[in-house]
Amino acid sequence: MVRIEVTVNGQVRGCDGVSPHTNLLDWLRDAGLTGSKEGCAEGECGACAVMVSRPDGPDGSRWTSVNACLPPALAFDGQEIVTAEGLGRAAGACTGKQLHPVQQEMAERGGSQCGYCTPGFVCSMAAEYYRPERSASTADESGDLIPDPPDPQEKSHTGTSAVGEEHTTDHEKGPNGFDLHALSGNLCRCTGYRPIRDAAFALSTPDASDPLLLRQDNPAPAARPTHRAVDGAEFVRPHTMAELFRLLERDPDAKLVSGSTDLGVEINLRHSRPALVVAIDRLEPLRTLTVDADRIEIGAALTLSEVERGLHGRVPLLDELFPRFASRLIRNAATFGGNLATGSPIGDSAPVLLALDAVIVLASTDGDREVPLSEYYTGYRQSVRKPGELVRSVRIPLPLAEQSAFYKISKRRFDDISSVAVGFAAQLDEGVVSSIRIGVGGIAATPLRARRTEEALQGHPWTSANVTAAASILATEGTPIDDLRASARYRSAMLEQSLLRFFAHTQRSTVEVAR
Repeated sequence: MVRIEVTVNGQVRGCDGVSPHTNLLDWLRDAGLTGSKEGCAEGECGACAVMVSRPDGPDGSRWTSVNACLPPALAFDGQEIVTAEGLGRAAGACTGKQLHPVQQEMAERGGSQCGYCTPGFVCSMAAEYYRPERSASTADESGDLIPDPPDPQEKSHTGTSAVGEEHTTDHEKGPNGFDLHALSGNLCRCTGYRPIRDAAFALSTPDASDPLLLRQDNPAPAARPTHRAVDGAEFVRPHTMAELFRLLERDPDAKLVSGSTDLGVEINLRHSRPALVVAIDRLEPLRTLTVDADRIEIGAALTLSEVERGLHGRVPLLDELFPRFASRLIRNAATFGGNLATGSPIGDSAPVLLALDAVIVLASTDGDREVPLSEYYTGYRQSVRKPGELVRSVRIPLPLAEQSAFYKISKRRFDDISSVAVGFAAQLDEGVVSSIRIGVGGIAATPLRARRTEEALQGHPWTSANVTAAASILATEGTPIDDLRASARYRSAMLEQSLLRFFAHTQRSTVEVAR
């Protein structure tokens, strides 16, 4: 049997005796690498963040930050990981200093107080430090670096709308190209974020001899088949789709994982112990991204971050979704396939994909079949997916509607669960609604299309009076409930306001086009 091993900070470590239910964080800490911490055990605080080498193009790789508290340690068989401890060693190899530039800036600018969250912040910051697109944007036209952080007292020019619409603000991207969304999944409970932001914005480009920078010029480790059975639990990384289907035939209740952002929470907090865990994140047939004349197809195992980079802004509605979907740490692991297959009524992707009229492709030994997302869910976390089937991809038909928007109502702008999420996509021809789709989450046992509201608007003039009347219908869609996130009355009110907000958005867009 091939030995299961992971390269951590340049050292190969064996995973002998590791259970399929042991997450990466626990394994690292048991190995003496205690920099990473457990703060929440559900991927919301980032204290456990580490960097992993992931594919980037045919010949390169990129350091990607992920939560270590969620994925199984065995999922990193053959992979390369860097922890906060390893950053200092890399710095010493190229500069002779004991601290990595990220660690140095955090120390000098007071970005750490109790220090519990600092190793996670440092790893997320380091992944952004090495991001190829950032490095390319840190020089001005003369080639000089711009290292000075902005004035902390400088006011932001844009912000959050009344219904939670997120806009990129000037202070979210530094003059050195550092994108603060890289830290959206890292929470600090004592220091405050200004010195952490100042440290991020003070970073220059990596030294040309930095071994972690040079590592990105080479491919990430290839996925390899993995199998481990311990105490009645089994972890398998199949090498082919045929092998995957055989596993599903053997155990239809097997848990398929890609980023493990859902199963990891079930294991950590609800003590779930599935008998068979199957990792599908590196199966190439599930990692395709194609753009044709009539549709876009997104593989079920592509992470949201990979989809965002791959689409390059081709789908504006998805561009609105990505920053509001959990955090960068989660998006670096989560997938559309997992988010839809889980069937949560408050999953953020479903309302947007419903508005885009998306189709799910289900695969099995019998072949592929297409199911409109609007017909996929049959009840709370239930769907038409049959035993032995899995989500292969998501298809978005083209052309896209000219007007679209996504509104997420939550208590925090980022890294939070929605109370209500609404996606709009409308085509207006000479002031008349020729087509409109409204996807809604958080108001029923499943994500749904607001059919009655769509019917009230379809074929009618896009006027304030008609939209106001339709908004009152939207407020009655679904069966919202009272819970810790919001009351039923509040959810209904936000539904109504979201359509009014969308109308105002389209009016602004029309004026801008006219100019």
